[in-house]
Amino acid sequence: MRLKLSTIPALALALVLGACSTPSPESLAQNDPWEKTNRDIFEFNLAMDRAILRPVARGYRDVVPEFAREGVHNFLTNLNSPVILANDVLQLDSGKAGNTLGRILLNTTVGVGGLIDVASKVGLPYHDNDFGITFGKAGAAEGSYLMLPFAGPRPPRDLIGTGVDIALDPFTWLIFPGDNTLLVVRAGMGILDSRTSQLDAVETIERSSIDFYATSRNLYRQSRNAKINEGNPGTDDLPNL
Repeated sequence: MRLKLSTIPALALALVLGACSTPSPESLAQNDPWEKTNRDIFEFNLAMDRAILRPVARGYRDVVPEFAREGVHNFLTNLNSPVILANDVLQLDSGKAGNTLGRILLNTTVGVGGLIDVASKVGLPYHDNDFGITFGKAGAAEGSYLMLPFAGPRPPRDLIGTGVDIALDPFTWLIFPGDNTLLVVRAGMGILDSRTSQLDAVETIERSSIDFYATSRNLYRQSRNAKINEGNPGTDDLPNL
């Protein structure tokens, strides 16, 4: 929590900068009143990705064997399972909560601390969940689209959800020697793992998009709506591409 709270000033700055933009009718129609600033931040993030993250992810994929990358992915997923469980419970979904609890117990023990996804092999598949989804299931609207430096798209509903998920994460509150180092390494490996898994898909979308920003905004909303609506994405707030 101590480390992650340091990101709050950056988020506040992004909100202030976004508020300075004069929205066009098209931006308002897309529920993106800060589109000009969002596009500038998107281009900054894209430049950072091309210069740093994408080459590192490619190197990681090329150098580290697949089984080792899979182990890292499984371990990170298991570390995040308490947050998923908390949101399953908040959504009053006993089936998903039982599934997640079973995954935690099996993967932490038989799966050697989560390095092996034993649970999926015995019929307990992984599902994603976070407080942004919980918020959405409760009827909260996405709010105006917002792009943050380094963090990517974080509309108000998901920005609040991210803060709640940080509070729900047991590792936020654990204090032990090297706790901040663990948080930094975990966050860094999480970003690398996620970016590596998306390398080919992102490059394909970027090459085929006339407007990469608008396409990314659309895909983000589709993905979030699909998770909120249990695989049935709503279309009311999607941009008309």
